[in-house]
Amino acid sequence: MSEPDWRPAALAQIRRVEAMPLPRNIGALLDEAADDTPEATALHFIADGTTLTYAVLRDQMDRMAAALRALGVGHGSVVAVMLPNVREMPVTWLALARLGAVMAPVNVRYTAHELRYLLEDSGARHLVLHEDYLPVLDGVSPRPVLDRVVVAGTPRAGEVAWQSLLDAAPSPAKPAREPVLDDLMNIQYTSGTTGLPKGCLLTQRYWLTCAQAYAHCDGLVLKRILSPNPFFYMTPQWLMLMAFHRRGTLFVAPHLSLTHFVDWLRDHRIEFCFFPMDIVARTPADPRERENGVIRANLSIHRKELHAELEQRFGFPARSSFGMTEIGLGLFTPIGAAEMVGSGSCGMAAPFREARIADLHGNTLPPDTPGELLFRGPGMLLGYHNKPESTRDAFHGEWFRSGDLATMDARGFVTIVGRIKEMVRRSNENISATEVENALLSLPGIAEAAVVPVPDETRGEEVKAFVVLDAGTTPAMLPPERILAHCAERLAAFKVPRFLRYRDTPLPRSTSGKPQKPALIAESSDPRAGCWDRVAGRWLD
Repeated sequence: MSEPDWRPAALAQIRRVEAMPLPRNIGALLDEAADDTPEATALHFIADGTTLTYAVLRDQMDRMAAALRALGVGHGSVVAVMLPNVREMPVTWLALARLGAVMAPVNVRYTAHELRYLLEDSGARHLVLHEDYLPVLDGVSPRPVLDRVVVAGTPRAGEVAWQSLLDAAPSPAKPAREPVLDDLMNIQYTSGTTGLPKGCLLTQRYWLTCAQAYAHCDGLVLKRILSPNPFFYMTPQWLMLMAFHRRGTLFVAPHLSLTHFVDWLRDHRIEFCFFPMDIVARTPADPRERENGVIRANLSIHRKELHAELEQRFGFPARSSFGMTEIGLGLFTPIGAAEMVGSGSCGMAAPFREARIADLHGNTLPPDTPGELLFRGPGMLLGYHNKPESTRDAFHGEWFRSGDLATMDARGFVTIVGRIKEMVRRSNENISATEVENALLSLPGIAEAAVVPVPDETRGEEVKAFVVLDAGTTPAMLPPERILAHCAERLAAFKVPRFLRYRDTPLPRSTSGKPQKPALIAESSDPRAGCWDRVAGRWLD
C-alpha cells in the first residue's frame, strides 16, 4: 500500500512540534503573549460579553497571585476551586500557576459529600468558590479545616470576596521561587474504578505539552477557539494555553448547549472547536449551518456513521482525537487524512506521545489485534494523589494503561473497540461503577449492588443498577424512589442511576467473588426491560 500524500508532511510536523522548546512555565507563556500582543483579546466570555486583553489578563493574574500569597498561599499550596465558567476561574488558575501553587478543581455539580471527600483527600487549606455553591459548602459535615474561604460574589462573615482581593492586591511581585516545568499544577479528580474519584497529579509540563501539541500539530493557525466545557475539566485550560500560543482568543461559553452551539460558531467566527456529534443526530439540517469560519473541528466520542454527514452539513473538516485526564492529548487525526472520515478510528499518536496495543502483561500485540491501549511520553500524570497502589497498577513500566480495549492498524491508527475498566461514559462524564455501587450499599436494606452501562443514543450510555435486598426487605419497603433519592444525596446528578432493577437471587460471581457483570448484562436482550426508569417515573415492560 502506497503512503498517502499527507503522511510525510504530517509526520514531519509532529517532529517539529516535539523539537520546539516549551515555555519555562505557564506564566511565562502568558508573559510572551502579553509582550507580543498586549491589546489583543485573550478571553471572551460569551454569557455576558466580558473580555480580557492579554495585558489585562496578565495584570489580573499577577495581582491575584499577590493577593493569594498574602493569604498564605505559596509554592506547593493546594487550593480547591469551585467556580463555573466565569472570569474568576481562569484568573485564579493562572495566579496559582504564577505562584507554583496547586489547584484542586471541584465539579460544580458535586454534593456536599463529594466536596468533603475532595477537600480531605487533596489537603486543600483554601477554597475559592462561587456564591451559588455556598449551600453545598454549608452541607459539608464535619468540615475540614480551611484557612480561608474566598467567594466569587457576596461573602458572609468570615469569608472574603474574590473581587475585593483583586482590587486591594499589593503591587505584583515575582514569587520567591519561580515555578519550573515539573512543579505540580493540578490535582485533577477523575472517576476511577476504585470507587471514589482519584486525583491525577498534573504538572505545568503536562498543560504546556498538551497545549503546544494542539496549537501546532497541523501547522494551522487557529486563533478563534471555542470552549463550552466546564473549567473544572482539563479541556478549557489547555485550550486557553493553545490560544496563548497563537496570540488568539478563547471564547468561553457558560456551558455546552446544542441549541446555541452552531450560533456561537457563526457569531464569533470560531476557527477551532470540539464538535458535539449530538447536533448531527438530534437537530434538523439548516442552510445557515455552513455560515461559519471553522478551519478544523475535533471529535472525541463520535458515531462513525454520522461523520461524513457532519462534514457535509457544516462544510468543515472534522477529525477524531483521543485524550484522557491522565495523559492529555494521546491520539489525533491529521487534517489531510480525509480517508479516515467514517472509519471510527480515534487517530494516530499525537505529538509527544507514543501509543501501542498490549496484552495484560504489557507485551506488544501484532497489528489489528485487540488489546489494551498504552501511552508514554513527557508531560503525563505523575501518579494518583495518595493512591500508590492505583499508580502502580496504572502503568506497565513507563507506559500508561488507558483501560481501553483497542486495535491499531499497520499505519498506527487506533480504533477503540471496548473497555477494560469498569466505567459508564455518559455524555462527556466518566462515572465509576464502584462509586455508584458504594452509594447504593450505604443504604440499609441493600445487600448487593452492581452497576453496568446501558447503551443510549443520546448520551452514549446510561447508568443501570442491579440491587439485591436484605432478607426480609421487600421492594415495597425500599421502593425505587427512596433508593434513588439516597443516591442523589451522595452523588452528583449525572451519576445517579437512570435504570434500577431488583434481583430475587444473589448476583452471579466469579470464583474470586467479583460480580460477573457480563452475565448480568446477558440476562436480557433488552437492558431496560423490568427496570424502574427514573426519568419516566415508571416501570418498563
